[in-house]
Amino acid sequence: MMCPVRHAGILTAPPTLQVPAYHFAQDSPSLSKIKMAASTLSAMKTKPKCIFFTDFDGTITLKDSNDYMTDNLGFGAQKRREGNIEILEHRATFRDAFKDMLDSIKDYSFNECKQILIDNIKLDPYFKDFYQWALASNVPVVVLSSGMVPIIRGLLTHLVGPEADKIEIISNFVEARDKSQLNDPEEKWLDVKGGWEIRYHDDSDFGHDKSLAIRPYANLPASERPILFYAGDGVSDLSAARETDLLFAKKGHDLVTYCERENVPFTIFEDWKSILETTKEIYEGKTSVKKVAAAGVQDYKEGGNDIKTTK
Repeated sequence: MMCPVRHAGILTAPPTLQVPAYHFAQDSPSLSKIKMAASTLSAMKTKPKCIFFTDFDGTITLKDSNDYMTDNLGFGAQKRREGNIEILEHRATFRDAFKDMLDSIKDYSFNECKQILIDNIKLDPYFKDFYQWALASNVPVVVLSSGMVPIIRGLLTHLVGPEADKIEIISNFVEARDKSQLNDPEEKWLDVKGGWEIRYHDDSDFGHDKSLAIRPYANLPASERPILFYAGDGVSDLSAARETDLLFAKKGHDLVTYCERENVPFTIFEDWKSILETTKEIYEGKTSVKKVAAAGVQDYKEGGNDIKTTK
């Protein structure tokens, strides 16, 4: 398994879209000023009516794979939860706290971790139904994750099957902790206990600023721009929360509370059955994004959220 090529040319999210106390990716001109041709965007190749961006861990899967590794192979659930609270209270960045989590997994090789996750992580029971509908309806599914590409790809192939290869993944990478091993063609470091570490997608406080992937689609001319959806659950989804036409926020998790506080339109979901039903109705013109978002906020105000601390 070859390590992905390092991405270059990270773009900057405009200041008006930043979440207070978080640093977003720096390097180039503001994304708000960039107009990219639809033909250059990977998910626009088939001229879809809708595009569905989604988080992976705890959104497509029932458990967060990184939390599972940390709780069972690293420094444990209590210290992980303490780190999450530090992030929510703006005393630590997601980038630093997440790296601390993964660095605590010292006694397992990357390939051992990957196999343990394949043996233990389960798919949301309705995601396959959603994905089959998306394939049949020309709705590209794009995973935006703070996890690592090889683990996400391995889990999707195992849980969804060969058709999962059609899901685009934009995420962080993995590399050798010992930098002298980076050019090893056999990548033996993948089998060395503690011989791996995360390599972040960009220089933001999130490690992966998910808004960077969505913004070029949002900036397309109205005549070409598809309806944009996003589903997520936690802190790592904050940078994407304002970017799409409709946000599905998982009930009981931090993203709902953030969206309500920051007045970001959203609708709550508990599993992909409700996501499929709502997306189909919008796709078929039976309802609108604005109506769904308005109803979602009202449902939240009436029913609460039962908060769980998530990444």
